[in-house]
Amino acid sequence: MEAALLSGFIKTILPRLFSLVEGKYKLHKGLKSDIKSLEKELRMIAVTIDEQISLGRKDQGAVLSLSIDDLRELAHHIEDCVDRFLYHVTREQQASLFRRTVRSPKTLLSRQRLAAEVQVLKKIPEEAHQREKRYRVFAAAGLSSSTRHAESSSCSSGSDPHTLQADLVGIDGPRDELVQQLTEEAEGLTKQLKVISIVGIHGSGKTVLAREVYESDVGRQFSLRAWVSATDRGPREVLMEILQKFGGPVVDNSSVDQLTVDLRKHLGEQRYFIVIDDMQTDQWSTIEAAFPEDNVVSSRVMVTTTIQSVANACSSSNGYVHKMRRLGNKHSEQLFIKKACPTKYSGYTRPESKEVLKKCDGQPLALVTMGQFLRKNGWPTGPNCEDVCRDLRRHLEQDDTLERMRRVLIHSFSSLPGHGPKACLLYFGMFPSDHPIKRKRLLRRWLAEGFVEAQPSSSENFNTLIDRNIIEPISICNDDQVKTCKTYGMMREFILLMSTSQDFITLLSGNKVERKYVRRLSLHHHSATSGSSLDMDLSIVRSLMVFGEAGKTILSFPKYQLLRVLDLEQCTDLEDDHLKDICNLFLLKYLSLGETVTSLPKEIEKLKLLEALDLRRTKVKILPIEVLLLPCLLHLFGKFQLSDKVKITSDIQKFFLTEQSNLETFAGFVTDGFQGFPQIMNYMTNLRKLKIWLERSERSTNFTDVVNAVQKFVHDDKEESNDPRSLSLHFDDGTENILNSLKAPCYLRSLKLKGTLLELPQFVISMRGLRELCLSSKKLTAGLLAALANLKDLQHLKLIADVLEDFIIEDQAFPGLLHLCFVLQRATLPTIEEGALPYLISLKLICKDLVSLADIEINRLICVKEVSLDHRVAPETRETWEKAAKEHPNRLKVLLVNATDESESEAADCSVASMPAVSEAKETSPTSEVAVQEYDIQMKVNQGPPAAPEKQKNCADQPSSKDERNPAFSNIGFPEVARGLTELSIAQNGNVSSYTY
Repeated sequence: MEAALLSGFIKTILPRLFSLVEGKYKLHKGLKSDIKSLEKELRMIAVTIDEQISLGRKDQGAVLSLSIDDLRELAHHIEDCVDRFLYHVTREQQASLFRRTVRSPKTLLSRQRLAAEVQVLKKIPEEAHQREKRYRVFAAAGLSSSTRHAESSSCSSGSDPHTLQADLVGIDGPRDELVQQLTEEAEGLTKQLKVISIVGIHGSGKTVLAREVYESDVGRQFSLRAWVSATDRGPREVLMEILQKFGGPVVDNSSVDQLTVDLRKHLGEQRYFIVIDDMQTDQWSTIEAAFPEDNVVSSRVMVTTTIQSVANACSSSNGYVHKMRRLGNKHSEQLFIKKACPTKYSGYTRPESKEVLKKCDGQPLALVTMGQFLRKNGWPTGPNCEDVCRDLRRHLEQDDTLERMRRVLIHSFSSLPGHGPKACLLYFGMFPSDHPIKRKRLLRRWLAEGFVEAQPSSSENFNTLIDRNIIEPISICNDDQVKTCKTYGMMREFILLMSTSQDFITLLSGNKVERKYVRRLSLHHHSATSGSSLDMDLSIVRSLMVFGEAGKTILSFPKYQLLRVLDLEQCTDLEDDHLKDICNLFLLKYLSLGETVTSLPKEIEKLKLLEALDLRRTKVKILPIEVLLLPCLLHLFGKFQLSDKVKITSDIQKFFLTEQSNLETFAGFVTDGFQGFPQIMNYMTNLRKLKIWLERSERSTNFTDVVNAVQKFVHDDKEESNDPRSLSLHFDDGTENILNSLKAPCYLRSLKLKGTLLELPQFVISMRGLRELCLSSKKLTAGLLAALANLKDLQHLKLIADVLEDFIIEDQAFPGLLHLCFVLQRATLPTIEEGALPYLISLKLICKDLVSLADIEINRLICVKEVSLDHRVAPETRETWEKAAKEHPNRLKVLLVNATDESESEAADCSVASMPAVSEAKETSPTSEVAVQEYDIQMKVNQGPPAAPEKQKNCADQPSSKDERNPAFSNIGFPEVARGLTELSIAQNGNVSSYTY
């Protein structure tokens, strides 16, 4: 596990090390030779680590046998050496010609210092190798012992094969829903094979739920039944075991193709029920041919997995995906008390268990193991839950009772593919518990940190963590992209344990710092005081994040040199005076400031490497022109004007005329049409996201410059580009006429208009490629709404208004719309005709005064999967929708959302039609505790690509799985890191939770 992290880290610093030998740094030949030698050494180390990991070797390795600690120390020293040199070189480049002449001896000194440091670095591998040779006998003995332990641990199951019926909590609803899937047929289909997928994190109860369905009365009615595990098995082994369990002939050397033919022949037209437990790769595409779709006796295959994409692949045709959810408060406490409290104390007044329930976060395995741990330690008369939770990381690392939980977390982490997702996951430890984390903010920080090299890689790593249910979405954008997310209870504890033990991050708790050398530092609320004296080296900190008060020591920015990421968005004691020192952080790539900042100094021009500047929470109203001249700046957020005193000098003209601006996101600027940004914007050729506030003032005469700038931005060139261009326009009364000045041809991916809208502008009607549209006005007219119906490319539509005029959504209207959202003060909803909205997946009705179904014929929406309501609607309305959802052929989800978030999503760094978090209000609602969970009815998955609808047609823990397995922490190095390249036990995790254990 650590080896994979280290190998990835080495690969990220190799390009920086190699960059030093470029001619621009003017290093002498001997130093270049030493750097190349060190680079080759590192490259060989990384290759050796990768080979051992890929081969799963249990020996010391043929090329190198250095300890992980030694290698990590070497890699860190190299990174520090390279970055310090780049810092000093950049500082010299920022100086004036005179100062550079005066400082030339210092420049020479920095190169001499680099040469000396490289000589020291070259000796580290040699010394470590000699040290390892001296103690090889002892290392081999320890390795042999630890290997046997790891092997025995990996062979044992983390799940309990004898889960008692009395221990099952909250399982009735999900079990009954899945049992119903064994019997019912999709409307309009003959009796066909159906694949049911159960997806959720390790330890969420997937296997137990599947076993309950398998052993149910309905499950026992099938002629042929088989339960097989896909854990650590390929398609061939899975098919072979199924065939064996059905008594079919099996030849040991049979190929997958032969086994497929044999099993298909053996099944014939018999009615079968097969459970494939713990499928971790898309094996279904290989084995599905063994199970013919045209089975005429309604056979069933059930698959459990932790990976959402695997579940979707298995159930893509006439399928059903059940996503496990966490236990609610009532069921969580019930399961915990069963495990924690001995029967003889049933009448005892139990101490508060709120903290431990929060840590378990509704995950059944966590509740069971924590209950057993507390019972062992004498609860309820022994230690209280608060004390246990404060020291949970130590218990999780060492205590045998938590062994099963450890194995689940380790396996979840270790099975992540490569270094990138692992490093990105550990970065979540920088954020406080339960803190909603914005996806795009996170991606930009990963890029600045160097975890990934490009935006696509950053998104891929994030999607991997979501797909494996390791992090969970809080809110979703209309384009199905996650907007905000978080880590769940036990996974967060594991992340903190891993990241701190690996020197990946340091958390400041009170005035106590765990180590002197800190690379990433996070201060959470009340964790530092202004008078505290901290014994740590701030000069090598790469990332600093502050929540609450930081104190004078932390905000002493001259002490920092190598900062790349500085997030002070929620720092309460940052002052404008600090900013001049921040402007000397020459390697800074990401900067986010908070509400205590009122202005930016011109010295910000020194941040030549800055890629992202977020000022949305600040009080900065006037933007220095120097910000727009930063050559690496890609993303700029805030709400600014340019000063009237700005003079467009020849240098500024040259910067823009030579297209040196790389700005992609400019969200955004305020203009009254007089002067400022519109003239400059014409030269920003890389812009992809633009936000403008149009405000009329006394000096406003016309908005010609604004119209010209926007026209150029939305112009559809002859090459028909498909870049993700996004425009947001907010306009005062009297400025809306500029919309009618925009002419075709136009192209946008996303458009948001906010102001008084009486009709749909012509440029919108004729726009190519428009997928997302948000309109916000006090009143939306019937004519405007009718014009929207013809936008054939539109997939996501959000309408915000006090009132809608009456209108009818006619047959075949909105032919491509997938998501439709109404945010209304009055419940004036349209009439939906049969055949309208043929592919709509999600319908959001955000109006607290919604009454009953509001005359919406939900059964006319044949592909809809979920309906979202304002969390303030009356209980009777909610119950009516829940009943309609259960009666719909697709068994819809009914979600409650926060109307405040939904009505305005401007501050969100997301697409124009962002969707808010699902409210957890259902647990406290007058209806049943599992209203959300049990009416979060599973999704029917489309039968392949949607075809044009004709008539009503649907688009529609038990034995050992990897649900809880893999080696214990003892041999992966907490905090005693595994010695030698082979002691690399690994870790990963899944997310989402369930109803049972």
